[in-house]
Amino acid sequence: MTGRQRGRVPFGGPSSCLRSRRNTETIRIDSLAYGGDGVGHLADGRVAFVPRGLPGDVCVVEYVDTGERFVRARLESIVEESSDRVQALCPEAASGRCGGCPWADLAYEAQLRWKRQAVVDALERIARMDARWVESHVPACIASKREWHYRNKVEFETGLDVAGRFTLGMHARGGSFTPLSSCALIPGKFSQAPKALTGALRFAAGQDDLGIERVGIRVSTRTNDVEVALWTSTGRFPRARVAQVVGESLATKGVGVTRVLLKGPAKERKVAGVESLRGHGYWTETVNGMTMLLSAPSFFQVNTPGAETLTRLVLDGLSPDGLDYVLDLYSGAGTFTLPLAREAHAVAAVESAGSSVRDLRRNLERNDLAAEVIGGDAARELASLGSPDKVVVDPPRSGLGDKAVRGLCESGARTIAYVSCNPTTLARDLVKLRAGGYEVECVTPVDMFPQTYHVETVAILTRTS
Repeated sequence: MTGRQRGRVPFGGPSSCLRSRRNTETIRIDSLAYGGDGVGHLADGRVAFVPRGLPGDVCVVEYVDTGERFVRARLESIVEESSDRVQALCPEAASGRCGGCPWADLAYEAQLRWKRQAVVDALERIARMDARWVESHVPACIASKREWHYRNKVEFETGLDVAGRFTLGMHARGGSFTPLSSCALIPGKFSQAPKALTGALRFAAGQDDLGIERVGIRVSTRTNDVEVALWTSTGRFPRARVAQVVGESLATKGVGVTRVLLKGPAKERKVAGVESLRGHGYWTETVNGMTMLLSAPSFFQVNTPGAETLTRLVLDGLSPDGLDYVLDLYSGAGTFTLPLAREAHAVAAVESAGSSVRDLRRNLERNDLAAEVIGGDAARELASLGSPDKVVVDPPRSGLGDKAVRGLCESGARTIAYVSCNPTTLARDLVKLRAGGYEVECVTPVDMFPQTYHVETVAILTRTS
């Protein structure tokens, strides 16, 4: 369905018509919160957060969690559709059964607007930055080259189908598991990979439990490299049989198969080892004109053209030259380290994940580049790395800790490029960096994750004192 809809459209399947209407109300969705929920107001003035509600929707909602100032609600039906509501490409996303694409029914142009707005809101609300400055220094969100089939990596959870058989799928918001036969985020040729891999693993397992906790697939449309990663518990495993069956399941040559062994309590699972069952034991991708080798546990941006956009923004912001000493903190396998090593006088990269450290050293050697690689915590190592001219940081969603911020402010770096996947923690850290003598020059949102509320951001800061 596209455009406005007259008449009531049920939104929760047949069961929604049977629920009590005691806690229902018709509201209009006015905006989107960071996290993807639609935001409206009840008749009594309380704010309502409505998953899958879109700005402009007039809808019937049922309260599921109430408070003095806000309620969380379930979308029961749509009385009038938002003009930005579109028919989702993926039927599982359209139904809400798969939580991988929560914005699949929001027009892409609207997705870009709301992602920029999430950055603007965080800067104004958390960083307390002047609204006029923010409006003029946060450009439009840079679009992904593809709206669908853009991910070079997708991980599927494991579960049971209605017949009690092993299957691959994803969880909907709220926890219910949905088996998947296809995924519209994977490059088209491999969009049926969930079905193929489910069948292969059932056959390979037979009556045994292989201890598989999740299954990842990496696909490069540039190198044609394909790797399947099986994240399993430790213990006995039919390596040869699984390698053969899984490797031949995707109807393409040269599929690599890797086993990542996990140990520890459920909420604290750690990588105990990595086994190459078939192929080289790594996946290759071409990015920024260079080939990178990536092992299964190593982090790499899931949108390759998007990673190149981030690199361009970082390089443009830092403008490294042959005299600069540059730090790359939270470097991963070298997305920024490698191009910086081509431009700067000297580069030092810090990364805590052992697999990424090994991959980075290998990638530097493969591309005939030099950089100092330090395995360790960025905040702890920063003080021992001298006085950099420029720094790029790409921390996890939690952002920079206080120690890392202090270290950056004490480093004296003239320019910082802060790459963030969380506008909230970015805004929090910008407050501290501004207090430490830095001025924000610009904050550019980049869409790395179409069909989701997630947004990547590059902030450029310069030293003022």
